[in-house]
Amino acid sequence: MAINLWYFFAIIFIWIGINAVGSSRISSNYHVKAYCNNPLETEKKIALTFDDGPSEFTLEVLALLKKYNAKATFFCIGKNIENHPEIVKQIIVEGHLVGNHSYSHSKFFDFYNEDKITDELRKTDRLLEKFTSKKINFFRPPYGVTTPSIGRALKITGHKTIGWNIRSLDGGTTNVELILNRIKKRVSPGGIVLLHDTGEHSVLVLEQFLQFLQQNNYEVISIEELLNLKAYAD
Repeated sequence: MAINLWYFFAIIFIWIGINAVGSSRISSNYHVKAYCNNPLETEKKIALTFDDGPSEFTLEVLALLKKYNAKATFFCIGKNIENHPEIVKQIIVEGHLVGNHSYSHSKFFDFYNEDKITDELRKTDRLLEKFTSKKINFFRPPYGVTTPSIGRALKITGHKTIGWNIRSLDGGTTNVELILNRIKKRVSPGGIVLLHDTGEHSVLVLEQFLQFLQQNNYEVISIEELLNLKAYAD
């Protein structure tokens, strides 16, 4: 009996571990199919994405992207769109793409039920669609965490989930050298880089990273071009 009970608890712990890893790694496709890179791309092409804006730092990011003739995708938080609508407009006018990053970006987002998640996605879509005049197709879950509830909500909203395979971790550290070295080591054709447009350290990293890409003959292209997916639907 004791042995059977041990096996029971062992199976439960293994199941919990598998679920935890699958939920926290967006590239696992455990709950949701996520597009994290283009493994078929052989040319030196890469995509930049920015999370958690818009903010005042987004303007500095936009200036650098223009300087280096690079295009990016900005995954915007709904409440920040409300605070900086003029910046969202500038993002689009300058030829970049926008995607949905939830309305609240709550640390409890992955505990929300299907209905609450659906409401957040639709609310943020409505805010962005004032500028795009087209339905938003791209979504990135807060913290890159996916759950069965998120999966069910996405079946309702029809968003495609965009992940990454080059994570800067600039949301957890402000050490520019550490962040820069991390992403430079991971650069490869078809990659998707995750940065944030919410801090000065990320802006400093971006300029040096764009210089690095230029020196190594990398072209920064849009997610649409890299993945052959449409950011907006008619």
